[in-house]
Amino acid sequence: MDDSSNLDKMKVSGGPTQDEVMAVSLFKLALNEGDVIADVGCGTGKVSIEASRTCGRVYAIDVRDEAIAAATRNIAENNAGKVHLLKGNAKDVLPGLGRLDGAFVGGSQDLDDVLRILASQVTGRIVVNAVLLRTLEQAVTTMQHLGIFEEVIQVSVSRSYPLADSFLFRPIDPVYIIVGRCK
Repeated sequence: MDDSSNLDKMKVSGGPTQDEVMAVSLFKLALNEGDVIADVGCGTGKVSIEASRTCGRVYAIDVRDEAIAAATRNIAENNAGKVHLLKGNAKDVLPGLGRLDGAFVGGSQDLDDVLRILASQVTGRIVVNAVLLRTLEQAVTTMQHLGIFEEVIQVSVSRSYPLADSFLFRPIDPVYIIVGRCK
């Protein structure tokens, strides 16, 4: 995805997900053609839109008005008809979705509850992105308790910027990618 895209220019608290982090996260989801997944805390809809290139349906869920507005615009601009935007708290919305092949959690107010619900619905992988150490610990502990924890990957990315007649690298905040596998 092009870094200059509208998806990256739209600001929603906590995002949008950096391209490199999204690439690793989607790879870890191991999506297959036609899969049905949930994107919890969808923000601008960037991950949902990218996942919809493979998936048969993506449920993009967010409780924030700013996120719903940004995602609505981005879904329309990208003709992402396989993305179904749902406004509400994930722990209330998820039970009505039925079986899912995977789930991406980019943000959630009730992470423990959301992971418990997803563990009973998902037949593939759950991937959580975290920038805060307490979110990392919470996700790992909950996944271990549920018996689905697989691994954590820390992704650190630096981007080049011009300086004089050369360039330098500026780091982007590291992100922890927590992976769970449901049976």
